Amino acid sequence: MIDHVGYNVSDFDRSLAFYKAALAPLGLRVLAEGEGWAMIGNADGRIWFGSMGPPATPVHVAFRAKGTAEVQAFYEAALAAGGCDNGAPGLRPNYSPDYYGAFVLDPDGHNIEAVAYVREG
Repeated sequence: MIDHVGYNVSDFDRSLAFYKAALAPLGLRVLAEGEGWAMIGNADGRIWFGSMGPPATPVHVAFRAKGTAEVQAFYEAALAAGGCDNGAPGLRPNYSPDYYGAFVLDPDGHNIEAVAYVREG
């Protein structure tokens, strides 16, 4: 399993504000921060981002949510923090019958997702 993912961003302060707000509904927080970099996550996983070089080509990172309410809260917080809609919360049966996700583009165009696995009925 992956421990963490890292990538460069074009504007560290803007990205830090975005990720703090967007990931708070998922229970994720800043674990470590230095000049031009931060690590956000929890005991289950982390992302590292910084302005240590050229911004990365857009990447996709999916965060596990505890349920559909967390996916919705992530989506709303991410949009309020300046993210762009890339897929409203909903079931994605083409991925898996129980896959419920939402997608938002961060300030650099990275596709950030929250996903929960739910059972109908």
